[in-house]
Amino acid sequence: MMDGLFESLAGWAGIEVWVGQAFLVILAALLLEFAYRRFVRRIRKLAKKSEHLWDDALVYAGLRPVSLLIWSEGLIFAARIASPHSDVVLLDVALLNIVQQLMLVICATWFFFRLVTGAEQAFVAERRKKDEDVDITTVEAVGRIFRIAVMLTGTLTALAVLNIPISGFLAAGGVGGIAIGLAARDLLANFFGGFMVFMDRPFSVGDWVRSPDRDIEGVVEKIGWRMSTIRKFDKRPMYVPNATFASITVENPSRMTHRRIFEHIGVRYDDFSVIKPIVDDIRQYIVNHDDLDSSQTTMVHFDQYGPHSLDIMIYCFTKTVVWTEYHEVREDVLIGIGEIIEKHGAEIAFPTQTVKLETPEQ
Repeated sequence: MMDGLFESLAGWAGIEVWVGQAFLVILAALLLEFAYRRFVRRIRKLAKKSEHLWDDALVYAGLRPVSLLIWSEGLIFAARIASPHSDVVLLDVALLNIVQQLMLVICATWFFFRLVTGAEQAFVAERRKKDEDVDITTVEAVGRIFRIAVMLTGTLTALAVLNIPISGFLAAGGVGGIAIGLAARDLLANFFGGFMVFMDRPFSVGDWVRSPDRDIEGVVEKIGWRMSTIRKFDKRPMYVPNATFASITVENPSRMTHRRIFEHIGVRYDDFSVIKPIVDDIRQYIVNHDDLDSSQTTMVHFDQYGPHSLDIMIYCFTKTVVWTEYHEVREDVLIGIGEIIEKHGAEIAFPTQTVKLETPEQ
């Protein structure tokens, strides 16, 4: 009955029956893909209303791969219909079987690749939603390892579909790997440099880093396989190849436990008679200051006879490591020291010069 209907429609339209069948298959794939997108749009709205973010990851993973699967299967089915009526090599049944299996592998690999990415994003968002600490660097490293595993699995499956011996492929890959390694030394050096950053963990995303060897200082925004992105304090991005970190010294101020105050305060030579009580009062002030950690090395001493002042050394550590709070504490300490000096009737010295004039004898 369906064949008769197809023949009637084909005769009415003036086309071959198999052409009409292939067209209807493609039209059905189009409608199915359209319905699937509307379905996904509804599911996405429901997923956003849920408390959990893992369903968002699943929707994100399936959106494009399933659309590709619908289109590929529709086109392959249409090609199967056209195959008996055409001598085109691309419409050979055996070739279509291989293409169909390859598309299934590609869609599955793409789905799991996106699923890992979505799960990574969902995990980070879930922890931040609960105000819990999350190590972005570790999460990204684990995500990349899973994605590489998915890609390798998909590649090996595709080779099996194509009946390519894996042993021969690995042998060819060994010879090719030597050539590629020689031609892409810098690329491989950056790759392994990024791997060592993930393993050694000298810094993480969000850390403030700097290098005394290079003009590198800023906040780490991203650690990639080839390069890392550092946002400088003037808000310009800096892209540093990962191999650089293997040959330079990197400081990580974000992991400091305290911030240091190290100052020399000069008092006039005219105030030498009160230098000892001034030092004693400053020492007592520093030790009892609420924002300074007296359990760390704390020193207040008359340090040296300077060119134009009696120098007092102040060496202590703040409890806070926050840059803005540190400057507030430092300001309070310096003002307090100035008040102590003023209380003793002394003055802070400033550079002076004494000019001695000699009058020639008449």
